[in-house]
Amino acid sequence: MKVKSILLIEDNFNILENLIEYFEMEGYYIFSASNGEKGIELARQFIPDLIICDTPKPGIDGHEVLRLLLARSATCEIPFIFSTTNSEIIDRSAAIKLGAADYIIKPFELETMLQMAKACIKSGSKRQTYTF
Repeated sequence: MKVKSILLIEDNFNILENLIEYFEMEGYYIFSASNGEKGIELARQFIPDLIICDTPKPGIDGHEVLRLLLARSATCEIPFIFSTTNSEIIDRSAAIKLGAADYIIKPFELETMLQMAKACIKSGSKRQTYTF
């Protein structure tokens, strides 16, 4: 069975745990990181089908995570969704200009995030799949 993978980069432990549980119940293999540095390391090592990344982070922020991943051929085609709170809303066009596939504002419905993830993964290009 081929399983699609998602890398979640989120510094809020409760949000991260909820997303991990939800996406695993939906059949995805999840990698997770609580900061941008670890997220970049995991993305480069495993080449997930999708990255969902919180924008503000301790250390490297979400925008810098995206810039660093876009700079490498191995990770530049991974669909990337920004996750942001109302206080840090970035304009959708600015997110797209940075190279993101989309962005979502917290709090969000998990079903909305799932539909967005499915659309991004479906439109993604060369991806590594995992067989379990």
